[in-house]
Amino acid sequence: MATFHQISSQNLECPICLTLFNQPKLLSCSHTFCKDCLERVFQTTSFQNIVTCPVCRKGINVPSGDVDKLQTNIPLSSLVDEVKTKSPTCSVCDTEENPLAVSYCQDCEDYMCTSCEKDHSNWKRVSNHAVVTMKDMVSGKIPLKTRRKCKTHPNKYKEYFCHGCQEYVCFRCGMLDHYNHGLVEASIQEEKVMTDTKDLKKRTSSKKATAEKYLESIQSQRKKLTDLMRKLNDDIDETYNECMKLLSERQKALKCQVGRWFQNFEKELQVMAEESLQTITQINAFDGLIGNGQKVPLEQDAILAHDTLCKNLESILGRDEPNDQSPRGVTERAQRISFRKHVKVDDLCLGNMEGHPWDLKADVEPLTPNRSAIEFMTAVPDGRIAIGQDAGKGISLYSSSGEFQETVLYDVKTRRIAFLSDGRCVV
Repeated sequence: MATFHQISSQNLECPICLTLFNQPKLLSCSHTFCKDCLERVFQTTSFQNIVTCPVCRKGINVPSGDVDKLQTNIPLSSLVDEVKTKSPTCSVCDTEENPLAVSYCQDCEDYMCTSCEKDHSNWKRVSNHAVVTMKDMVSGKIPLKTRRKCKTHPNKYKEYFCHGCQEYVCFRCGMLDHYNHGLVEASIQEEKVMTDTKDLKKRTSSKKATAEKYLESIQSQRKKLTDLMRKLNDDIDETYNECMKLLSERQKALKCQVGRWFQNFEKELQVMAEESLQTITQINAFDGLIGNGQKVPLEQDAILAHDTLCKNLESILGRDEPNDQSPRGVTERAQRISFRKHVKVDDLCLGNMEGHPWDLKADVEPLTPNRSAIEFMTAVPDGRIAIGQDAGKGISLYSSSGEFQETVLYDVKTRRIAFLSDGRCVV
């Protein structure tokens, strides 16, 4: 019976979740944690493929960023399986039959069969004792809450906490080896840990709410950007329908320009959103991890792990609050953009983009003849556009996309021009 109790209470609990190890993964620093716990810690790191050990705080490489590829602590896993499958017998009965235990009293530290459990519950002096079922205890669903005994002085409980060594000790060890390290009663230390944890969780909730509100603001500005871009594109399309098919390249150029600008806006908001989402992910991960410090008195590695997690969370909570003006500023710059419709016979242009957000010159220049008086306009067989102007001004040639190329026949006053199949023209 003592063997089962000894095994079940020996270093088989994960320092983070404080329950029996589940898929224990061994780090190169020799510390072991549950696979799920390590994955949650890995979410809080800012370095790719590196996880910080919560106990010794060393940076450990994670192959391909996959915690599952870390080495499994096979001996420890086998020991946990043995504890889960081994059935203890009643430690109260004096009979030789040794019936199987169905429950465990955490105050008496006794395993009890059905009959002894019934007697125990009827005894008023122990009616307030914490009794758990063997199924819950072995599965790790309900961790043991009793204070452990000192290994040096087996008849003494660890009722004091040494701040210098960060461990619980019995009274005799405290007086002999830790008297000048800053001893406090275990109950005082546990109350401080619980109070600090509650405060961190409260600040965590506030920080998370702020980050979520900031993310909502970003999404709102994104919607405004989308609406603005849609309106601009609609204006461009509406104006384009009034223009000649010859100006289709011009339309594409304008929309491309709008797309590039709004792509830059979107990139700015995307960076802000990713930073906010990362903060929320880290807060959620820490929120669950540090809460385990409220379950039971922390011990050894669990103390160091809890301290590491709390300090990491303190670092996140100490960051500057995001400024709502940043995403709004992106939208305000976008709102300065407008599209000026411009469809005239003497100015072959859909329109111009105005209010450039970065004070850049428009990269789509209007197609404009040398003078406003146009005698005629016709298509050249090679895809260009020929425009006849006032007397003595010649014929201006433009590319299919509306770019001016050259002026010919300066000395000829033209009224019409027609192109023959062999490339010649009649003026």
